[in-house]
Amino acid sequence: MIMDVIASLKNVSYLYPNSSKPVLENISLDIAQGEFLGIIGSTGAGKTTLSLTLNGIVPQFYGGRFFGYVTVGGLDTIEHTVSTLAQYVGAVFEDPETQLLSTSVENEIAFALENLLVEPDEILTRIPRVLAAVRLEGTQKKHPQELSGGQKQRLAIAAALALQPRLLILDEPTSQLDPIGSQEVFATVKELNEELGITIVMVSHAAEEMAEFSDRIAILSEGKLLTIGSPDKIYSEIELLQAQNLRPPEVAQTFYHISRKGIKFPRIPITLNQGLSALKGIQNNVSIAPSFTLSKTYDQDKKKLVLSTDNLTYIYKDGTKALNQVSLDIYQGEYVLIAGQNGAGKSTLVKHFLNLLSPSKGIVKIRQRDIKTFSVSELSCFIGYVGQNPDTQIFNMTVEKEVSFALEKLNYPFNKIDEEVNKSLEIMGLLKHRHDHPLSLPKGDRARIVIAAILAMEPDIIILDEPTTGQDYHGSLAILEMSSQLHKMGKTVIVITHHLYLMPGYAQRIIIMGQGTILLDAPIREAYYEIDLLKSTYLTPPQVVFLGKNLSQFLGHNYRVLTPIELSNCFELIIND
Repeated sequence: MIMDVIASLKNVSYLYPNSSKPVLENISLDIAQGEFLGIIGSTGAGKTTLSLTLNGIVPQFYGGRFFGYVTVGGLDTIEHTVSTLAQYVGAVFEDPETQLLSTSVENEIAFALENLLVEPDEILTRIPRVLAAVRLEGTQKKHPQELSGGQKQRLAIAAALALQPRLLILDEPTSQLDPIGSQEVFATVKELNEELGITIVMVSHAAEEMAEFSDRIAILSEGKLLTIGSPDKIYSEIELLQAQNLRPPEVAQTFYHISRKGIKFPRIPITLNQGLSALKGIQNNVSIAPSFTLSKTYDQDKKKLVLSTDNLTYIYKDGTKALNQVSLDIYQGEYVLIAGQNGAGKSTLVKHFLNLLSPSKGIVKIRQRDIKTFSVSELSCFIGYVGQNPDTQIFNMTVEKEVSFALEKLNYPFNKIDEEVNKSLEIMGLLKHRHDHPLSLPKGDRARIVIAAILAMEPDIIILDEPTTGQDYHGSLAILEMSSQLHKMGKTVIVITHHLYLMPGYAQRIIIMGQGTILLDAPIREAYYEIDLLKSTYLTPPQVVFLGKNLSQFLGHNYRVLTPIELSNCFELIIND
């Protein structure tokens, strides 16, 4: 059946101002009315730029050199203004701060509707609907700046959804959301796609959701359209994805590794339901499952207590109890993951670790000393913090000056500064960039600069707050490898992230938070199988956990696998040749 085309790109190439290299190169693509098109690619592939051609922002706002043609709803995006195109195309960008302008949540949603002369009664009908869709019920009167980062992103999505545009562009809209929040946004967008016929173009690294909800997926590589096809086709080409530094869904990874052991499938499953069905099919070949040992993920050796809280409670001025009697102990040399839904209290807890907030009740101690007794300079030598956006922590003109800055302010001797700077730059692989401007380097390298600056002060504890947000798979692994390197140096590492699938092999222990309390503090291999508890705080374990649980139920053994390779190794042991 021939589908109507809502948007079309013909031989599109684009160069940003003062650039000699095209960020888009000879792209031709038709997008069907009512389609859900996913766009994937590594950092720098041109995904965001491609999406911005659909609402005219490229090239109308950025300038540069543009070749070819883009039409949306029959309108040429060069000949029609961005404001005209906005009546047909809605957009949600990765950073919600750039889109939130109003003084309350409901005003934010109403703002664009009012400008498009939507009837007041209709506006009042749409506001609660979209707030419910993104789990922001009850926030109508709040100022957007009172919301957490993830909540702000959901508000930006709600404001775009309220417009009910013919074409909705979403550029990494779930990167700051907890996993179940991300799934809910995908499901909501898909519902609007199916029920209202809104065409969706989504840029995302969320492989599991893209596999489940997209109709087609396009891979961009260095500005070129590498391939396009169904999710089944794209996500089953594991080696192609790996070559592009893209992460396949965990189910696809798992069955790819199983297939490499000689166990054949008609096709590689890419969704969890497909994986569970395939698992039932091959279980017919199971003989007696022998016992085998999984590697330990956690062996707590309670050495030196470096960080602790006792009945820590914090109440914000608006009455929100962000922390409620939180007590925990963290020991020298641990690698700890802190996870929980948006608004669970993770960031508030970390602000207490950094002495940025004063407890309403309770106490925080560093090396069993009340954190309130530390000066800023003292504390910086015990604990270092890397935020999710390294650019907010960089303000010097060269990499070398950035790393030496704090040491100079702490009055280190010149020779000591030189020694520590050289050592930190070498550890982080930045020696060749010491004279470069930090902001001229890629985001992954900018994160390395912040870590190098912290490392130079030789702190006991290093906190990484959502370090993989906005990173592609390759960038995420690079940052986690850095954290592992620091851990091997004897540092205590604390990572806050929603991306549980990334953490096996790195974190030893996980602290799960919900509604300001600690719901579970356990070894990661134990905690990941507490599926109902994770769900209560809007987290979901990696897909391989569901496969492992299914395998355990069938065989009567306890296969607490955490990675695709671990699960594939089970089949090497239990499948008849």
